[in-house]
Amino acid sequence: MEEDIKLINELNKKKEEIEVLIELMEEGENVEEEIKQILESTEKTLNELEMKTLFIDKDDPKNAILTIHPGAGGTESQDWAQMLLRMYLRWAEKKGFKTKIIDILPGDEAGIKSVTVRVEGNYAYGYLSQESGVHRLVRISPFDANRRRHTSFAAVFVYPEIDEEIEIKIRPEDLKIETFRASGHGGQHVNVTDSAVRITHIPTGIVVQCQNERSQHQNKETALKILKSRLYEYEKRKQEEKLKEIEESKTEIAWGNQIRSYVLQPYQLIKDLRTNVETGDVNRVLDGDIDEFIKASLIKRKMESKGEKPKS
Repeated sequence: MEEDIKLINELNKKKEEIEVLIELMEEGENVEEEIKQILESTEKTLNELEMKTLFIDKDDPKNAILTIHPGAGGTESQDWAQMLLRMYLRWAEKKGFKTKIIDILPGDEAGIKSVTVRVEGNYAYGYLSQESGVHRLVRISPFDANRRRHTSFAAVFVYPEIDEEIEIKIRPEDLKIETFRASGHGGQHVNVTDSAVRITHIPTGIVVQCQNERSQHQNKETALKILKSRLYEYEKRKQEEKLKEIEESKTEIAWGNQIRSYVLQPYQLIKDLRTNVETGDVNRVLDGDIDEFIKASLIKRKMESKGEKPKS
C-alpha cells in the first residue's frame, strides 16, 4: 500500500509540474523539451499503477520461482533456453527485482539443459505467471554449417513461492461458538453444566468440539488448538493443490502448444498467440522488454474472469 500511495503522490506532483510548465510555455518560455520528458515519466508511472489493477489472483503479490526447459533439438534448443534466461534476468533487473539462480544444468556444447531462478519482488509472480508456456524460436542456426533455418522450443514454468511457515490467524468474528451439555465420563459436573464447546470456523466450515475437560474454558482452549491445527492442514492442502494445478497445466514442449513465437529469420517478428500482440523490434524484447506482452495477457485474464470477451 505504501508503494501505491508513493506512486499516487508522485503523479500528483507531476501533474502540478506539468501545469506550471504549461503556464511558462503560454508566457513564451521554451519548455517543450521539459514537458516532453515529464509526460514520458508520467506515462510510465500511470502504466505501473494500471498494472496493479490487473493483479486479481491472491498469489500475484508473491515472489516467483521460474524454470526453463529446452525441448527436443539438442544444442539448438538448449541455446534458446539460455537466450530466454538472459531475457528474464534482464527484465527482472529493469523491474528492480532480485534474482538468484537456484539450480542450473549447462548444455553439452552450448546453452542450458535446465535452470531454476528465484525472482524476489512485489508482484513478481503476478507478472511472470503470464510467461508460463512454450516459447518457439525460428532462426538461422549458428550451429548449422549449412546455415539452415531451425525451429526450437523451450518451456517456461512459473510458480508462486510458497512460505514454509503458514501463519494461522483466527479472527473472533469468523467463529461460531456453542456450548452444550457433555455426555460420558468426566466427573461429577459433566452432565449438569454446559461445559462442552463446539466451534465452527465460518469461512471454511470446519467444525471442532471438545467435552473432555472439566471446565468450559478448558474445553474452549483445547478446541481452539485443534481448530488451529485443522486450519494449518487446510491451508497446506490448498497450497499443494495450487502447485498441482500448475503442474497439470504443463504441456508438451513442441509445435502447437506455444504461447509466443520469436521469428528472427527470414523476417523479424515476435507475436503472442494468446493476445495477438506483436512487434518487429526483436532485440528490444530479447533484452528484457516484455511488459507489453505481460500486460495484454493480464488484461485478457481479468476480462475472462469477469466473463467478458477480450478484444481481438
